[in-house]
Amino acid sequence: MTGTRRALVVVDVQNEYFDGILQVQYPPRDETLANITRAMDLAAELDIPVLVLRHELPEGAPVFAVGSPSWTLHPEVERRVTPDVKVASKSESSAFTGDGVAEWLASKQVDTLTIVGYMTNNCDIATAADAEPRGIAAEVLSDASGAIHLSNEAGDVAAEQLHSTLMVLLQSNFAAVADTDTWAEAARAGTALPKSDLGTSATQGRARFGG
Repeated sequence: MTGTRRALVVVDVQNEYFDGILQVQYPPRDETLANITRAMDLAAELDIPVLVLRHELPEGAPVFAVGSPSWTLHPEVERRVTPDVKVASKSESSAFTGDGVAEWLASKQVDTLTIVGYMTNNCDIATAADAEPRGIAAEVLSDASGAIHLSNEAGDVAAEQLHSTLMVLLQSNFAAVADTDTWAEAARAGTALPKSDLGTSATQGRARFGG
C-alpha cells in the first residue's frame, strides 16, 4: 500500500461501450482503454487494491443484459482480473451500490478512490459524488474515462464538451482530476493529487469570464 490508501476503481469497462449503442465518443475509446489497463498494471505493481465493476441488468434488457456480449468485460480488462482483484456487479450508477463494495473498501482501509472507466457522465460522476458523504476522497483520470454524445428534450451536447465540462466540475469540488501520467507519479510517491475547491474555482471563473 502507498501512503495515500488508494483503491483503483475500474468502472464498467464492458463491450457495450466499444460496440454498442453507448459507444464512448470522447476521448477516443481505444486511448482510454490503454490508459485504464496501464493504471491496472501499475496498481498491481504497487499493490494498490483493484475493484472491477460490471453494470448488470436482467436478461432481455437492451444493454448490459446479464450474460450478453454487451455485459461482458472488455478482454483487456478481463485478462487482468486476478484472484487479488475484487469483481462486483451493480445495477445503479454509483460504485458503492455494487455487491459488497463498501465492505471491501472498509476492509482495505481505503481513503481515496481512483476512478477510471465509463461513463464520465453517469457512473464516474455518481461514484465521485457518493464518495464525499462517506469521507472518502476521489480521483478521476481524465484520459482513462469517457463520455458519449447526448441529445434530449433539454438540449444537445457533444461528448467532448460534456467530458471537458464534467472534468472542470469534478475538479471544483468532488474529485481531483489528472491524466494517467500525473496519477502514476503520485501513486508511486504515495501522495495525493491536488484538487481545487468551489470558492477558488468560482473566483478564477469570474476572473476569466467576468460577472
